[in-house]
Formats: sequence, structure tokens, C-alpha cells
Amino acid sequence: MGYYALCILSALGFLRARKADKSVLPTQPVSILKPLRGTDPEMYESFRSHCLQDYPEYEIIFGVSDPGDPAIPLVEQLKTEFPERAIRLMVCPEILGANTKVSNLAQMVRETREYVIVNDSDIRVEPDYLRRVLAPLTDPKVGLVTCLYRGIANSSLGSRLESLGISTDFCAGVLVAQTVENGIRFGLGSTLAFRRRDLQAIGGFEAIVDYLADDYQIGSRIAALGLKVKLSDVVVETFLPRYTFSGFFNHQLRWARTIRDSRFWGYLGLGLTFGLPWAVLALILAQGAGWAWGLLACTAAMRATVALVVGKRVLRDRQVLRWLALISVRDVFALLAWIVSFAGHEITWRGDRFKLKNGKLTRISDQPM
Repeated sequence: MGYYALCILSALGFLRARKADKSVLPTQPVSILKPLRGTDPEMYESFRSHCLQDYPEYEIIFGVSDPGDPAIPLVEQLKTEFPERAIRLMVCPEILGANTKVSNLAQMVRETREYVIVNDSDIRVEPDYLRRVLAPLTDPKVGLVTCLYRGIANSSLGSRLESLGISTDFCAGVLVAQTVENGIRFGLGSTLAFRRRDLQAIGGFEAIVDYLADDYQIGSRIAALGLKVKLSDVVVETFLPRYTFSGFFNHQLRWARTIRDSRFWGYLGLGLTFGLPWAVLALILAQGAGWAWGLLACTAAMRATVALVVGKRVLRDRQVLRWLALISVRDVFALLAWIVSFAGHEITWRGDRFKLKNGKLTRISDQPM
């Protein structure tokens, strides 16, 4: 319950900061990098949102490693619809490491301008996205800007549980990290905005081409330069796939092992944050004692408050209220994923199997075990 209180206070602090005057209007030319592999839900509309920016000068560079990638026709369609936009498609033939996405980025960034934004292929943004995300970089002490995001679910239960987790747990944890650590020292794949020279100062994308959590590594290494990592007031959207129940759990497990290898002690502390499952266990062990029922009621009330303050007020996620009753189910599976994550080092990512050790990937043979 103490952790939940910290989530609420951190969210309220973020909301106060968001109301501050944003008088700086950046105008520097920027390159948006979007590495692609396959297609994602609502992908074309997400691409379109980047072509509708209220910003004076920018380009969008899409990168694939396979010249037959199914996302390529969508890029060609985008170029046809927006001939006035500087849109390029790069085929990146070099395989520089285990993380194909980062390998592509290392090749794409060679042709960018000084200011660069990297975001995932399924991210959808508002027309003022570039202005608001780039504004903090007008301060020379800021080296990286990143964004919170909300997950837009489809009709499957797994997708809804994933969306709830993002809006009521994951983003709450990011806000707590910002409060406890007096700022964050990591990035989120929803948005990474930085100067090219700062990327070069940490060794470029080549330095992290074997890491799974490239967003975390970029933020951590830029912070190590003595520069600030800024959490923008912008919230973007990601459109979630139609997860089966097993697909949802496997994704949670990959996510859990990624965080475990990136921030081990912080990840270990997450065990204290699963309030509802622990309160239910206390009720069972106490054989239904009155105090245990009271503890469960208080914990449930605090958990619901976190969901509403972070999910509805900070992220403006309209789905939170609709699926709030599922939050206990989601939290139980999150606790299971946390426990199981310590039992192995294997992950599956976009159909490929890897061994994860100290944050680095080693590809496993595609042959069945």
C-alpha cells in the first residue's frame, strides 16, 4: 500500500509539471527513424500520424533488413499519399549483431540530421508530437527525451490484460522511478529523442547491437555522460495485437526478463508491489480473519486509485474504467511472470528464440527442442 501511495504521489507530481508553461518552440530539422519487421495492428494509420505533424522541417526514414518485408508496401503507399513529405525506405543489408532492430538503426542513423527521434512501428502520435517532444532538447543539459504510452487493446482477453498492465502498472512504475531517483536514467521504445552527437559519444547504436533493451541502454548511457533524461508530457499510443492467453503470458515473461537483466535490484524490489495477490494470500493464510479482509479491502481501494489516477488522468486511457474489474486477474499473472522470470534466460522475440544473459542476446537454433 505504501508503494501504491508513492505511485499516486508521483502521478500527481507529473500532472502538476505537465501544466507548466511550454513557451519554447523548437524548429531544428529532425529525422524520425522507424525500424520495421513485419506488420503490426493499425500500422498504416500509425504511419500516417507521423506525416500530419505541425512542424517546419522533418523527414521519416523507414528501415528493413529484408527486401521482401511485408511492411514495405505500406511505406510505398504512404509515399504516394504524402508526396510532399520527405519519406525514405532503407534496406539495411548488414547484420551487425543479435538485435536486428538496432542493427538496422545503426545503418539508418548514418544518413540522419543532428536531431533524431526513434519510435516503434506501432506508435501513433498527435499533430503537436514533434514540437512537444523536441522542446526539452533546446536545453543543452538534456540528452534524451522519452514518452509514456497507453496500449489500445482489441477484443481478446490477453490484449485487454496487456493494456491494463501498461496503463495501471508499468507507467506507474516509471513515474515512481522518476520520483525516487530524482529523474529517470532509461528510455522507453515509444519515443527516444536525442542529438546525433550524443549518440556518437556513447559509441552509437553499434555499442548496443547485442542488447535486447536498447531503449534502456541508450537512456542509461546518455545519463552516464552527465546529461538529463527527460520524461516528456506527451503520451503516445501503441496498438496491441490480438494476444491469445499464452501469447499474453509469454510477452509478459519476455518483458519481465528484459527488465530483470536491465535493472536487477529494482526488478527484485517489484516483488513488494504486487499488493492484491499478496493480500489475497494473507487472507487465505489467516483463514478469513477480519483483519485480513480489511487489509484486502484497503489494498484493493489503493490499487483502484492508482489505476484511475495513472491510467485515466495521466495517460487519458478511456479503456481503464471499462476493464477495471480485470485488474486482479492481470496482477496475478504479473506476479506469476515475475516469479517464473527468475527460472530461466530464454525469450522469444518476433518468432526468434534467444538466450538472454546480462542484457545481451544470443540467438538459439530455430530447431525445436
